Amino acid sequence: MHVEPGIVQASKIGLSYGTAFTSIILALKATKLCFQEDGPLSFIFKTFMTTLLVFTFFEALPHYPVGVSEVHFILGSTLFLLFGTAPAAFGLAFGLLIQGLFFAPTDIPQYGVNLTTLLIPLFAMSALAKKVIPKNTAYKDIKYGDALKLSLTYQGGVVAWVAFWAFYGQGFGAENLASVASFGASYMSVVLLEPFIDLALLAAVKMWSSPSHVFYFHKRLFEPLSK
Repeated sequence: MHVEPGIVQASKIGLSYGTAFTSIILALKATKLCFQEDGPLSFIFKTFMTTLLVFTFFEALPHYPVGVSEVHFILGSTLFLLFGTAPAAFGLAFGLLIQGLFFAPTDIPQYGVNLTTLLIPLFAMSALAKKVIPKNTAYKDIKYGDALKLSLTYQGGVVAWVAFWAFYGQGFGAENLASVASFGASYMSVVLLEPFIDLALLAAVKMWSSPSHVFYFHKRLFEPLSK
C-alpha cells in the first residue's frame, strides 16, 4: 500500500497533510476512550506491540510492487481485534514512520499519503464493527462472516485510497487505470487470507486467555459490551 514516490507530485502533496491531520485527530479521540477503559500504561504497551508488529509486517512478511503501489500483509483487522482502535492506529503510524526513516527514506515525502491510506480504513472498520458485531459478543467469539466483513472494509479502504491518490496525482489515463486495476486485483490475496489469520488467533485467545490479559489486549477481545 506504499504509494510509489512521484505518483503524487510535490505540487499536489499538500492535500495529504490535511487528510493525515484528520487521521491523527481521529486517533487521538480513540485514544481518549482507550485511556478511560484501559488506562495509559495499557495503551502504551499495546501501542508498542502494534508498532513492533506493523514494522514486522512491512519488513518480514512477503511484499511486492504491483502497479502504483506495493502489496503488503498489513493485517489491519487483526490489529484492531487484538488491541483496539487507538493502539492499532498509532502502531500503524509509528511502524510506517520507522520503516520510512530507516529502510525507505524515499517514502518519507509520501508519509501523509500512506498514513491516510492506512488509518482512514481503520476508523471505517471500527465503525462497522459496532454495527455488525452484537454487543453481547466478545471479539474472540466472532464468526468467519464478521471477520470477512472487517477485512473487506479495511483492505477495500486501502485499495480505494491508493486508487484515489493515483488518480489525483496521475489522472485517468489508460496506463494509470491499468496500474490501479492490477494493484487492486493483487490485493485481494490479503482479503482472502486475513479472516483465516484472525480466526486462528481468536481461537488461540479462547484457549489461553485469562483476566490478566486485559492489560495486554483489547478489553472487548475477552468481554462483550453487555451480557
